[in-house]
Amino acid sequence: MTPHKRKTGRRRAVIGGLSALAVTGAALVTGSLLAPAGAASAVAAWPQAKGSTPVATTIEVSGTYDGRLKRFYGTGDLGSDGQSESQKPVFVLKDGAVLKNVIIGTPAADGVHCLGSCTLQNVWWENVGEDAATFKGTSASAVYAVYGGGARSASDKVFQFNGAGKLVVTRFQVSDFGKLVRSCGNCRKQYPRTILVNDVDITAPGKSIVGVNANYGDTATLRNIRVHGDTKKKIKPCTRFTGNNTGKEPKEIGTGPDGTTCRYTAGDLSYD
Repeated sequence: MTPHKRKTGRRRAVIGGLSALAVTGAALVTGSLLAPAGAASAVAAWPQAKGSTPVATTIEVSGTYDGRLKRFYGTGDLGSDGQSESQKPVFVLKDGAVLKNVIIGTPAADGVHCLGSCTLQNVWWENVGEDAATFKGTSASAVYAVYGGGARSASDKVFQFNGAGKLVVTRFQVSDFGKLVRSCGNCRKQYPRTILVNDVDITAPGKSIVGVNANYGDTATLRNIRVHGDTKKKIKPCTRFTGNNTGKEPKEIGTGPDGTTCRYTAGDLSYD
């Protein structure tokens, strides 16, 4: 969470390896998993929930937690899907934890918090509350891996990157959103952050795929992005900001590829 104002044919070898490794972040950041840009295609269907589980107290995860595609939704103190900055998450993942096969329903509270390196595998947010997931590790070597899954109805951000390290989003889909990924623009503690978004379906309406702080050394790489329903190309692929650590609203300073902060070319995105 942030204090600034509030303004969704697979390679068998890759999938087999990811399954065996619980989709470790280290595996996902290798260049071999970068898919080349291709033509836009149909977006995969959302899964059907296999039961529902109310969550009144944040579920803490160490190791691996398999939700078996049940729907988890907040109740009691977690029974909100608004934009309050004081909400607690439905799940909090300790360093190295894996959360997989989970559907987060409504209310979603503040989704998922990762306190260090983590993997979110096949996690779906039916209606994003404050943020779908917030990445909060403090180590430069932290890797946050999002593999598969999707999110929709995010009035602002889907993934909030507050901590240090690298965030990799692969095989994901998002629709009706503000920003898919935002590097914190005004956190008290700032870091250089690395973001890779690869093999992802983006469905309008939306405002921006990635927002990064150029002055703190952030980088955002986009590969094989398929954009649906945005024929006028209103969704900004990558927006640069001047971040701060004072809590003020960060200033937008540019958008589009620049080879340094926003790393992609026109060929890395397709539209239908």
